[in-house]
Amino acid sequence: MTKPTKRPFEPADFSRIKTYPISERKSLVNTGMFVNLEGYKKSGLVTDLFPSILKGNDIRELVHAIKAAKSAGKPVVLAMGAHVIKCGLAPIVIDLMERGVVDALALNGAGAVHDLEIAFHGATSEDVATEIKEGRFGMVDETARHFNQALKKHVRGDVGMGEAIGRYIAEEKMPNSSVSLLSAGYRMGKPVTVHVAIGADIVHIHPSVDGAVTGLATLNDFRLFTGVVSKLGGGGVYMNIGSSVILPECFIKALSAARNLGADVTGFTTVNMDMIQSYRPAVNVVNRPIQGAGKGISITGHHEIMIPLLYHLLVTEEGLDKP
Repeated sequence: MTKPTKRPFEPADFSRIKTYPISERKSLVNTGMFVNLEGYKKSGLVTDLFPSILKGNDIRELVHAIKAAKSAGKPVVLAMGAHVIKCGLAPIVIDLMERGVVDALALNGAGAVHDLEIAFHGATSEDVATEIKEGRFGMVDETARHFNQALKKHVRGDVGMGEAIGRYIAEEKMPNSSVSLLSAGYRMGKPVTVHVAIGADIVHIHPSVDGAVTGLATLNDFRLFTGVVSKLGGGGVYMNIGSSVILPECFIKALSAARNLGADVTGFTTVNMDMIQSYRPAVNVVNRPIQGAGKGISITGHHEIMIPLLYHLLVTEEGLDKP
C-alpha cells in the first residue's frame, strides 16, 4: 500500500474568522430608499414608485435637472437618432418644444429622412432586407427629390439643413407637418440641426444630390449646434437618445470648439438614453464632457417606453408649463 502524498493545499479554518456587529458596517441600501408605495397610493405620484437606488435615482435626477434648467433659464437639448422618430414619438418631442421644455434638437441624416417622409407621406421605414436584394433599397423617388430640392432652394448664407427642410415642409403644406420635428422647429424658431455623413443616407444615392450644397448645409448646422452647446454651462441639460456614433462625435467636437472660443461650458448634465449602452455615447456624452464639471447619467431602455415615461414625469408630476 502506497503512502498518501501530502496535499499541496489545506482547507481554510473558518473557526478563526473575525466577525463584527452589523451596526458597525456601512450598508449601501436601507428601507428609506425603498419604493414609497403608501405615498404613491395617497398622491398617485409615479416618482414614489422609483426606489432611491441605482437607475431609480437616475431617472429622478434627470427630471429634477430638466426642471432646474428651466427655472435657471438654461437650455435643454435633445440629440436623437432616427429610431426615436420611427417609434412614433415625435408628438411628445413637439409638445415638449411647445411647452418650452426642449430648446433645441439635433438629428442625424436618417432622422431628417424619416421626418420628411412622415411629413409628405405619413409612413416611413422600408423593409431593407427585402429591397436590398434587387437594388431597390433607398431608391424611392419622392424622398430624395424633396430632400435635395429643399437644400438647393433654401441653403444660403448661414441657413442649415434643418431650417431648409423645415421651411420646405411648411411651404409645400405637407399633410402631416403637424408631427414633423423639422417643421415644428421652423414654426417655433427653435434650432433643429441635422448632421450627416455623406454616403450614409438614401438621399445621397440619387441624381438630385448636390455634394456642395449638402456639405454647406450640414456645416452651417454644425456651427449653429456649437452655438447651442456653448450655452449649456451653469445648469443646462444635454440628452443623447438613440445615436451611437454621429451625434456623440459631433457633440464632443462642438463642446471642444465652444470651450476653445471662450464659453464656460461646465456644471451641466449629460444623459445617454438608449436600448443598449454603446462606447461612444458613454465616453463622448456621459463621461468626458463633465469630468469634475457636471453630472453624467446613463439610462437603458426602449425609447417607446422611456420617453413617454419621462414625459409623464415632467409634465404630469412636475407641472411644467402647458403649451
